Amino acid sequence: MTTYGILLFDSAQELDVVGPWEVFTTSSGLRDGADDVLLLAERSAPVRCSQGMRILPDRTLGDHPPLDVVLVPGGHGAREAETRNERVGGWLTGAAARATWVVGVCTGTFLLHAAGPARGRRVATHREYEDALEARGDITVVRDARYVVDGRLLTSQGVSAGIDSTLWLVGRLHGREHARAVRRALQYDPAPPYLADEPLPAPATDPETEHRPR
Repeated sequence: MTTYGILLFDSAQELDVVGPWEVFTTSSGLRDGADDVLLLAERSAPVRCSQGMRILPDRTLGDHPPLDVVLVPGGHGAREAETRNERVGGWLTGAAARATWVVGVCTGTFLLHAAGPARGRRVATHREYEDALEARGDITVVRDARYVVDGRLLTSQGVSAGIDSTLWLVGRLHGREHARAVRRALQYDPAPPYLADEPLPAPATDPETEHRPR
């Protein structure tokens, strides 16, 4: 059994939370519900995320079972307010010390740096904030990797990269074939990238259909 804890806070980036949550819950489902995936917050009230989505936590920081995996999403809250929140920082320091894996998505690495687990480590973060994170000192930002593993610390680049990193993690925990099964269940296949500016040509027999030339 693996127990995952995903930290929530105001202005967390939605996909940083929901992407890994989908990976972890799908993984658990394929394992006949063997794992628990918990959304954790300082208070039990709904959390308002960066783009306005509201998420209801499952447990508070003072009321949850032992965690095997602790995941910290990014967003404005991770870069600013939560780095100064002593209660969240103290909880994260302790939870990270006891967990098997610590995961940071996007600018969640800022909060991991403030709380200690990312200090002295090689990490990834959102490309727009790499310089700002490195300027905080005692950290090495890897700029050309979708995600970075340093010991039991796993960090990823921005937003959607959290799906890639957590797929790697469930593969590490439960095997590569299992991770491939999770990916297939999610129909996650990001290559090739965005092609909406190159639609297929209209059939020659359909003069009414417009299309953009290549």
